[in-house]
Amino acid sequence: MIRIGGKKIAQKIIESLKKLPKPNKKLAAVFVGDNSASESFLKQKKKIAEELGISFELHKLEEGISEEELKEEIREIQNNIEVGGIIIQLPLPAKFNRESVLSVLGPEKDIDALSLEARVLALPIEVIKDILSDQNYEIKNKIVAVIGRGRLIGQPVSEWLLEKCKETILLHSHSDLGELKKADLVILGIGKPGLIKPEMLKSGAGVIDFGFSMIDGKISGDLDSSQSLLGLSFYTPTPGGTGPILVAEIFKNFYKLNEK
Repeated sequence: MIRIGGKKIAQKIIESLKKLPKPNKKLAAVFVGDNSASESFLKQKKKIAEELGISFELHKLEEGISEEELKEEIREIQNNIEVGGIIIQLPLPAKFNRESVLSVLGPEKDIDALSLEARVLALPIEVIKDILSDQNYEIKNKIVAVIGRGRLIGQPVSEWLLEKCKETILLHSHSDLGELKKADLVILGIGKPGLIKPEMLKSGAGVIDFGFSMIDGKISGDLDSSQSLLGLSFYTPTPGGTGPILVAEIFKNFYKLNEK
């Protein structure tokens, strides 16, 4: 059983970016409200920006701002020619219509690939590719299960998997999770801490866990890691698994969108 260290993979990405011409543009992040998990991710992003010598500009907005005011703020940032990429830190406070807010993003500055016409792949797809490459893991003849149908993880990942593996099983929290026993690779992105128990999985399965929840001040993934994981071939821990790679891939997209 291999515990995949996301920081090691992320650092390889960062080191490869250091060898490329540095974009002469700012990276802007829009953060609304007060969310401790989001603040943690933003600190990671700022740290990597500093390591790469990229100007990181944080626009922190009060939750009381109206949706139209938020969209206008994003438009202003987008129209700034000095800005080469925009992060809209998710989740947004519940009062906002996420899709309406994201619709303001133009694909030329959308480094998270959240807009409909994004010019780069969705970040979770890039993370999966990084992990599979690290493990020399081929999915062509594998059955892959994706748990979660959300806009950020499940939807783009399941679409990307089409015709890339032997079979894709799409599940959600109310599905018959007994289907997991068929899967060689399980991708989690439902945000229900500890939902998936090791005994629910096929012996020798691999697990890539994007689940991210705060419980009593601690970060938890969808995989219950309190039990023995020796039956797995590999898994990503939470924290320290997919998270650091996601952040590194943001910067890879930033470089791609600002290639000369």
